[in-house]
Amino acid sequence: MGTARALVRACRPRQWIKNLLVLAAPGAAGALGSPDTLLTCAAVFALFCAAASGTYLLNDVHDADRDRAHARKRHRPVASGALPVPVAVTAGAVLGAAAPLASLALGDPLLTGLVTGYVLLTLAYTRRLKDVVVCDLVVVAACHVLRAAAGGAAVGVPLTSWFVIVVSLAALLVVVGKREAELRAFRDAGASAAAPVRETLRGYTVTYLAQTRTMASAAMIVTYCLWALDRGDASQPVFHAVSIVPFIMFVLRYNLLVDRGAGEEPEEIALRDRPLQVTLVSLAALVGLGIHL
Repeated sequence: MGTARALVRACRPRQWIKNLLVLAAPGAAGALGSPDTLLTCAAVFALFCAAASGTYLLNDVHDADRDRAHARKRHRPVASGALPVPVAVTAGAVLGAAAPLASLALGDPLLTGLVTGYVLLTLAYTRRLKDVVVCDLVVVAACHVLRAAAGGAAVGVPLTSWFVIVVSLAALLVVVGKREAELRAFRDAGASAAAPVRETLRGYTVTYLAQTRTMASAAMIVTYCLWALDRGDASQPVFHAVSIVPFIMFVLRYNLLVDRGAGEEPEEIALRDRPLQVTLVSLAALVGLGIHL
């Protein structure tokens, strides 16, 4: 029972919230009202949960020694010894291979390609790319974009340029905020702290990451405003235009939280910060009204 519980913990179910990105493209297209679409999206969500958990397990095995030097990550099941390495490797390999194979049942080659690409990219990230400055930011952001693209592919929703740009910038914002919070935490630990878990932290400065975060935020706001104002003309409801308000509030709130040092675990922010949740619900409601009215 102890090993089973440790295995579940190592799969990081709290981080499955990231896989809700598969709903983004169908939601933006107003396609979530169909039961068949919802069922397909649920299947794609499950595929990415399996794929992500598999790569988390393999990543934890690869990083076990470095995780033991981290105040929080040393409690992860593999690093702490609660989950045997052979079990983690076997489960990770099975889940990582099962996701692309299971995607074949949905009958969409593009979806299978995207799920396979996600698994391969995350494995490359674990083995090498996570230690390459700047490249690590782009790779993690790309994984988020692949989730969103897979949701659109599964239900036959083409991705617009606006959608891809906003999602890409939002993903970059989250990843950069995470690195900035990690770097701040490492520096706050003092000069006597052990080497950083992420080697790339040696190549970044807080100023650079903060500037990159500002750039991503500004570009994302401008892109979203152009999309919303283009859709909210005189012949359409103004809900898209009004949605600019909660969108900007969301970006401002997230940047404030990161500046306070709370961005190290983005999923925890999404699950616990009530103002952020309110702005997201308001944004979704206004966009939904603009689509369906």
